[in-house]
Amino acid sequence: MHVKRFDDAEPYEAPNHHGVVGLRLQGFESSGPQNQWIGLSQFLPGGGAGPDSTPFEKVYVVLEGEMTVMADGTETVLKKYDSCTIAPDEVRTIENRSNHTSTMLVVIPYPPEVN
Repeated sequence: MHVKRFDDAEPYEAPNHHGVVGLRLQGFESSGPQNQWIGLSQFLPGGGAGPDSTPFEKVYVVLEGEMTVMADGTETVLKKYDSCTIAPDEVRTIENRSNHTSTMLVVIPYPPEVN
């Protein structure tokens, strides 16, 4: 078992994000998960990301507040404990359109190794 305390989570900057603080909860550690990493994103009002895509899928889980997710011409508001999967290469934009901080768990596989 690999335990990592919240107080030990390291901040990270995600490309094409604004008004957000990201903390890496698990991943990129020798004794941590081997297939994916877990981030906690805290979006200020007006904060968001995109539009962009990644070559691998990702899962978003809203823990507090709400986030608007736009993909494939569809706009969906995710509220507390709602989740969604973003498919590989799917272009998405996310925005916190509320006046409250939104907290979201992000599950992402490790990028493929380049040889």
